Amino acid sequence: MAQEILCEVNNCKFWSAGDKCSAKSIYVVSQKGKKAASSEETDCKTFAPRD
Repeated sequence: MAQEILCEVNNCKFWSAGDKCSAKSIYVVSQKGKKAASSEETDCKTFAPRD
């Protein structure tokens, strides 16, 4: 399992310095059902804006 998750969305409450994700788990879904052909067809459901 990945030990380091990188993210450039710095207005997410899980964003940490160095583009690190501090969430305990990541939930990614496909916009096209159960399969995606590219990263553009996915969304991170873990994202939450900073307060």
